[in-house]
Amino acid sequence: MIGFIGLGVMGGPMCRNMALKHAGDVLAFDMSADAFKVLDGTKARRASTVAELAAQADVVFLSLPGGPQVEQVCLGNTGLSSAARRPAIIVDLSTTTVASARSVAERLAALDVAFADAPVARTREAAQRGELSIMVGADEALFARIEPLLRYIGSDVTRCGEVGCGQVVKLINNALVFENTVALAEMMVLGERAGVDPATLLDAVSKGSGDSFVLRNHGRKSMLPREFPEKAFPPEYALKDLGYVLELADQTGLDARVVELAKRYYAATASGGWSGRYFPSVIALIDSGQGPAAVDAGAAVKAASAASASSPANPAGQASGTVSTATAPLEERSHANG
Repeated sequence: MIGFIGLGVMGGPMCRNMALKHAGDVLAFDMSADAFKVLDGTKARRASTVAELAAQADVVFLSLPGGPQVEQVCLGNTGLSSAARRPAIIVDLSTTTVASARSVAERLAALDVAFADAPVARTREAAQRGELSIMVGADEALFARIEPLLRYIGSDVTRCGEVGCGQVVKLINNALVFENTVALAEMMVLGERAGVDPATLLDAVSKGSGDSFVLRNHGRKSMLPREFPEKAFPPEYALKDLGYVLELADQTGLDARVVELAKRYYAATASGGWSGRYFPSVIALIDSGQGPAAVDAGAAVKAASAASASSPANPAGQASGTVSTATAPLEERSHANG
C-alpha cells in the first residue's frame, strides 16, 4: 500500500496520479478536509491521522513545506516511525536542506526504515499530467524499488547520487530559476525603456541563444502581463530556498555571490509591496527603480522561515503540501522550478 502525506498544490496532483495508476491501495493524509477534493473519483482513502497511515502503508510519500515538517512527520512523537509498525520506505518529495535530508535518513535507518529524498521540479500543470522531473538521492537498491512508483508522477526520474544528492540538484535547479528570473526581469525593463515592445522582445530572444524555461514560462505567463497572483510561489519562498543554497555553499566552502545577490533582490521584493505574490513580481521592483536589499536582509529571511510553515508549492512549478497547515491551492508553488 502507498501512503501519501501533504495534498497541497503539488502534492494533491501527485497523489491523484498515484491513486489512478497504482494497482494497490492508496491512503492519504492532510489536515485540511478541502485538500481531499483533488482525490475525488479515485480509489484513494483518507487517513484520519499520520499514525493510522503508518500502520497500513508500506511506502509513504511526503510533499511538505520544508525540513522541519519532514522531520516532525517522520520522527515526531506521533510521526511515521513512532509506533511498532512502521513503513518500510519513506520518500520525501519536498525541498529541504541537504543536511536535513541526510540527518532524517540516518535516524530512520537506525529504526530500519529506508529513506530517499526525491524533490520534484516543473509546474503544477506538469504535476497534473504526471510529467514532473524528479531528482532522487538514494542508494542503487532503494532507487530500483521506488523508481516504478515515481514514474506514476514523473516523466524524468534521475538518480543523482546517495541520500541528500536529490536536494543538492533541486536546490541548484531552483537557484538557477530565481537568478534567471532576476536577469530576465532586468532585461525586459531595459528593452521596453529602449523602445522594444516586451512581447516582441520575448519572441525574438526565444528564437536565439537567450531562450530559457524562465523566459517561456515566467516571462510570458507572468512578467509580460504583469500578473503576480497570491497563493503562488512568493518571494518569501524563493528566500527560503536561496537560504538553503547559501547554507550548502557555506558548508562546501563556496562564496556564492550570485545567489546572494538574487536573495537580496527577492528580499527587497518581499519587503517592497509584493509579499505573498508570485515571485516574478521582482520585475515590478526593478521597474520601480528599486534595487536589491542591503546585504543584511535578515528580516526578510526570517519572514521566509516563518512562512515556510504554510508553504505553497514550487518556483518552477514545484510545490509541496503541508500537514500542520495544508497548502492552499496555488500553483507552484505554480511555476518555478524548471
